Amino acid sequence: MVSTVPSVPRRLPLARVADEFVLTTVLLFLAVTVVRWLRDPDSPLYIADLNIALAVIGVLSGAILTGLIFTPPGRRSGGHMNPAVTVALWLVDAFPGRSVAPYILAQLAGSAAGTGLARLVWGPVVSLPSVAHGAIRPAPTWEPAAVFLAEAGAMAALILVVGYFLAHPRFTRLLPYVIGISVATVIALLGPLSGGSINPARQLGPAALSGQTKDLWIYLIVPVLGAVIGAAIYHLFIWRFNACRPLTYKLTGDEAREAND
Repeated sequence: MVSTVPSVPRRLPLARVADEFVLTTVLLFLAVTVVRWLRDPDSPLYIADLNIALAVIGVLSGAILTGLIFTPPGRRSGGHMNPAVTVALWLVDAFPGRSVAPYILAQLAGSAAGTGLARLVWGPVVSLPSVAHGAIRPAPTWEPAAVFLAEAGAMAALILVVGYFLAHPRFTRLLPYVIGISVATVIALLGPLSGGSINPARQLGPAALSGQTKDLWIYLIVPVLGAVIGAAIYHLFIWRFNACRPLTYKLTGDEAREAND
């Protein structure tokens, strides 16, 4: 993951963009695979209760995300796999602005590639209404405004958590686990309600291939908006309340030794 550094490079190599594409492709393939096994009525692992199924999906998704961050491509690229995360890290001075667009394009392309790969591997079963290529849907009783607020709020909270851990070097090593736990919690709690996506790349490929594009704009735009809000609150706490140091803060010798202990 991105660590606390004195400065951020102006642009990352294209190889890191390729890493993001590979990581997001694998993430979406595994996401659709998990939904395929847990929500296909003919699967031996089928869970009929949607709330329980989403809780299990949340735990597995969090574990997968953490595992991918620790892979060599994840360590090299930072393991974002989420356009909203990339934008937020740029806004909190932890990611080069010139690499934001290439990363986002790679993540969205990986979303389509991973979903398409799952269709090739598992066949028509992923098109069943209960699987729907892993597309995320809100509860029938939830209006778009409620989905908007839930997805934006969850993403803002996640970015604040990420910013806090990045700004405190002694805790940075725990960040992949914190991200996995946070994503698992969001899916388990918001999955039955708003859908619990908080990742445009998580929804684009499944929605496009399944044709479930209702309220797609919310899942594509609102997580980024939530990331912007989270980054703004992070900066507010730095500038006004001095609650944590900026990510570009240069460590003193004693602080650097403490961070490495």
